[in-house]
Amino acid sequence: METIFAAIEQLIRYAEQRGLLAPEDVVYARNRLLATLRLTEWQPAEVKDVPLASPAPVLDVMIDWAHEQGLLETNTTTERDIWDAKLMDCVMPRPSEVIRAFYERYRFDPQEATDWFYSLSQASNYIQTARIANNQHWKVSTIYGELDITINLAKPEKDPKEIAKLKEMPSSSYPKCVLCKENEGYEGTWRHPARSNHRVIPITLLDEQWYFQYSPYVYYNEHCIVFSAEHVPMKMERKTLERLFDFVEKFPHYFIGSNADLPIVGGSILVHDHFQGGRYTFAMEKAEIEEYVSLPPFPSVTAGIVRWPMSVIRLTGPKEDVLDAAAFLYETWRTYSDPSVEIMAYSGDVPHNTITPIARRRGDLFELDIVLRNNRTSPEYPYGIFHPHEELHHIKKENIGLIEVMGLAVLPARLAVELETLADYLVHRTKKEDWDESMHKHWDWCEVIRSAYPDITKDNVHDILRREVGQRFVTVLEHAGVFKRDKRGKDAFRRFMQHAVERMSSLV
Repeated sequence: METIFAAIEQLIRYAEQRGLLAPEDVVYARNRLLATLRLTEWQPAEVKDVPLASPAPVLDVMIDWAHEQGLLETNTTTERDIWDAKLMDCVMPRPSEVIRAFYERYRFDPQEATDWFYSLSQASNYIQTARIANNQHWKVSTIYGELDITINLAKPEKDPKEIAKLKEMPSSSYPKCVLCKENEGYEGTWRHPARSNHRVIPITLLDEQWYFQYSPYVYYNEHCIVFSAEHVPMKMERKTLERLFDFVEKFPHYFIGSNADLPIVGGSILVHDHFQGGRYTFAMEKAEIEEYVSLPPFPSVTAGIVRWPMSVIRLTGPKEDVLDAAAFLYETWRTYSDPSVEIMAYSGDVPHNTITPIARRRGDLFELDIVLRNNRTSPEYPYGIFHPHEELHHIKKENIGLIEVMGLAVLPARLAVELETLADYLVHRTKKEDWDESMHKHWDWCEVIRSAYPDITKDNVHDILRREVGQRFVTVLEHAGVFKRDKRGKDAFRRFMQHAVERMSSLV
């Protein structure tokens, strides 16, 4: 019993040190923890006054104890996550206190407000810093700049006990999705993630109610999510661009972007309108304009085609002028077809063209990157003509969303083990008949690597594989580009821009 009381005291000390808990709330928080753990007595415990970098070790002790007492049914990751979040919630400020503290800081400096909220989201263990530390990260130099690669190991896979439990659980429509406001404080179920320690900040965009939060599995610095108060599907329109600019006007130290609003080229959550932003400089932002385009109706706007594997138009200038020019480009693209390069705007009444926009500030000016997208499929490319083709699925099969578009590859967890196995095969020149069958998908790639690197050793194989994964990701992005990087594609891109400029000039 002494162990659990010491752990409770340690968690309270941690919460005080990290600014989650005021001294006046200590007794209340202790009693909430006792109630959650179904204890009716308190025994003072001596603990070392050593600051903790994370509450995870103490939470593990508490949850192990709860399991020993029969309070956990399965002790699986999902059930432990529920306990983790509700124990942290006992030592956290209420939503109204978080909102008040955020805006007290925002009035003086928006960056101070987001710094504070990001720190709180980490301290509360809502941002899973311990798990995120398991992710593999590296950078790769390419012809398009230095790309970011990450293998996502933060989200644990469900074990057989959890899968079996899911079959027994009835479906639920509350909350409607993982982005809804109703997630704040939600305990979680076998089907829906724990959110007891979740806090969100209300913000106004275009006189509409939206909310600001951080991603629990941040892929880059201060990876934030801005979501609509209404559970409405994503929709690309001029108002989308206006909301992005309204956000960067309020938070000029952040970029913000929107996934496309169509399947295949859109994000993983199309059912709830939302954006993603943060404080990180991606390779796409560093990429230069390789061909400037004059927009006569908007002389104050600098426009051009970006040197990037996907098809990107960059606009920089005064806010309203950039918005007007961007709206013209989007509307033109939405109905544009060029069969010579496989671009068709519609199949019957089904639309295929949309955009992935990313907004940022450049001092007093506003900048918008418009990434052209098309989600059409064909018998040759059933997963998408402008999607990673099947020969790349051994590395990346999932949608190419906003984060990948900007130059950060989020690769599946399976690759961590597969790359280690492939390294061994390369070093020992293992024959295909001796390969594990699950690794056969990498065989053609392996042969290419062997041809390019005749002297592979255990000392250089991992560097080689990391470099080649990065080059594979370049090809992934090139496949997703609607106008290819060859002469035919560049000429087609110029034709589209000329058509858009002519349309602007005739309508303005």
